[in-house]
Amino acid sequence: MATDENVLQEEPYEAAEESVDDAAPIRYWARAILIGLTVPWILVFAVAIRLDPYENGEPRRMGTHMQIAVGDQNLPDCNFKTMAGVPCPSCGMTTSFSLLVHADVWNSLKANFAGTGLATFGMLFIPWAFASAFFGRFVFVRSLELVVFWLAAVFLAILFGRWVVVIVLEFLT
Repeated sequence: MATDENVLQEEPYEAAEESVDDAAPIRYWARAILIGLTVPWILVFAVAIRLDPYENGEPRRMGTHMQIAVGDQNLPDCNFKTMAGVPCPSCGMTTSFSLLVHADVWNSLKANFAGTGLATFGMLFIPWAFASAFFGRFVFVRSLELVVFWLAAVFLAILFGRWVVVIVLEFLT
């Protein structure tokens, strides 16, 4: 049995607050990768700007990708849609990107709101990657792994949740 003489007096534990400056610096090769990851996004947006997401003045819902030429042929209609008779989870994604970069947010959401979210992420990713590379640390991010995990999980939930709604509506009509 402990007596009053044997009891240690301890100070309460106070966790030190981490400041943004305490974040681990990004190595130069990781900065180069960050900048390199912006290149595909910039190319996607350049293509989306060049595409015409309208047909006879009306916004398309899908099929805008068929304007892209590979060699001497344009891309075909969605193989999944052709074979299954219903749109795939990413049907309307190119149209959504193109409508968004043409500042038609409402019709972008109607084409594929998961695509609108992904395009918005890309628009935010480009300056974030450049800022992170410039400052040598991940700006506004404490755990890159956790952020990437949650972004992927949320995007996939939205993408496939939207797809279920599209499939149900397709069978009801």
